Amino acid sequence: MAKTRQFTIAVENRPGAVAEIARALGSAKVNILALLGTAQGTSRTVQLIVDDTKRAKRALGAANLSYKETVAEEIELPNRPGALAQFLEKVARKDINLSSVWATTSKSARKATVTYTAEAEKEEFVG
Repeated sequence: MAKTRQFTIAVENRPGAVAEIARALGSAKVNILALLGTAQGTSRTVQLIVDDTKRAKRALGAANLSYKETVAEEIELPNRPGALAQFLEKVARKDINLSSVWATTSKSARKATVTYTAEAEKEEFVG
């Protein structure tokens, strides 16, 4: 498993909010490797994995976007039915309580990528 960093950004639930994040990172030459956005009521949360965390922090700060940075684990699994369940069952047997988990692949890919964060100490938003 590879360690990575996950950025969680709380934004207003309005048209263009996620585009602003993407623009800030893209303008700073930060490649977004994965993105998950969810909305509840008037708020939205965007979770990101990027290729350059130092540059991302500078870009988010310059755009006045508050974020939380969390250590995440990333693993590749075979792209086949049941692979995710087998992996998550191993995680559960280690008594790891997940805070977030996301998996992605393309239809023709041989591997799927799973990224997850585990429950840990309280972390505060930066910015």
